[in-house]
Amino acid sequence: MEWKGKIISGEFEDQGEDFILHQVKHFSTTSTLNESQVNSIYNYLSKAESDRDGQILTLNDQMLIRLSQEEIRLVMDDLEYIRSQYE
Repeated sequence: MEWKGKIISGEFEDQGEDFILHQVKHFSTTSTLNESQVNSIYNYLSKAESDRDGQILTLNDQMLIRLSQEEIRLVMDDLEYIRSQYE
């Protein structure tokens, strides 16, 4: 099932155990995230949510993506939806 959030998009595997990340902001990627990884990213961003300078995410260990404070909140919204699908 293809899904497009506010900042990220991707799809759930047929078994629903993994989320395949296709895009973050306007950057394309193919990364597979399991429930634990989604939770880790969410928890990390929740601790940095009030950081005025934003955060940097790394895709595929090589591409840096800067997230503003507002974009952090939007990614967290997207991750909340993905997390709800694991339940």
